[in-house]
Amino acid sequence: MSAFRCPGCGYVYDEAAGHPREGFPPGTPWSEVPDDWACPDCGVRDKVDFEADD
Repeated sequence: MSAFRCPGCGYVYDEAAGHPREGFPPGTPWSEVPDDWACPDCGVRDKVDFEADD
């Protein structure tokens, strides 16, 4: 499983944890997160702005 970081605020979407409050149960892969989804913390960055978090 991978994680992806918002470059604006540092929020991390972890595929293993998902984000149930946003409708993504644990195990939801990044590829299944809609392209128009925005960062739940800052709301400024779109999915395309997120970077792989090593």
